[in-house]
Amino acid sequence: MTHHRAALSLPVLAGLLLAACSSPATSGPPLARVQIAPTAAATAAAMSPAGQLEFRQAEGAVYVSGRITGLKPNAVHGFHIHEVGDCAGEGMASRGHFNPDGKSHGMHGAADAHAGDLPVLKADANGNVELRFELKGVTLDVSPRGIIGRAVIVHRDPDDFKTQPTGNSGPRPGCGVIEAVR
Repeated sequence: MTHHRAALSLPVLAGLLLAACSSPATSGPPLARVQIAPTAAATAAAMSPAGQLEFRQAEGAVYVSGRITGLKPNAVHGFHIHEVGDCAGEGMASRGHFNPDGKSHGMHGAADAHAGDLPVLKADANGNVELRFELKGVTLDVSPRGIIGRAVIVHRDPDDFKTQPTGNSGPRPGCGVIEAVR
């Protein structure tokens, strides 16, 4: 009889596990986050970039929001998604801009720009910036167009949108790796 009771509880446990996997906390559109932190280049750049960004995929785009602090007050900084999710070597291990289509570097949203070309960061008088923007042509996964596992870089200098392939944005004092939440 004891054996029979244990067999009956297995389907109940399986049902509970399935219900837990489909709960609102784990369902919904893809979600990712990146925690920006200073790299070894931050001291020389006289900055200490830190913050968190959230990425939500919906309606054919990825929507990004968040806040970054520790920037140069009233300054403009280049801001990009890079190929590799590695912040070592003053952020240089992240390699070049994420560019799955082999396009030229340019302004965020331009048809001929890298997929990793993000809007510039315009810091306020306290060195902070609030962000809300849309990315097209990327996904929140690990596919060739996916940005999960790639680095987000905060550069010391403004992006000139012309110099190839980087925009002449200078050192990389801030970096973080995009991680899937669901």
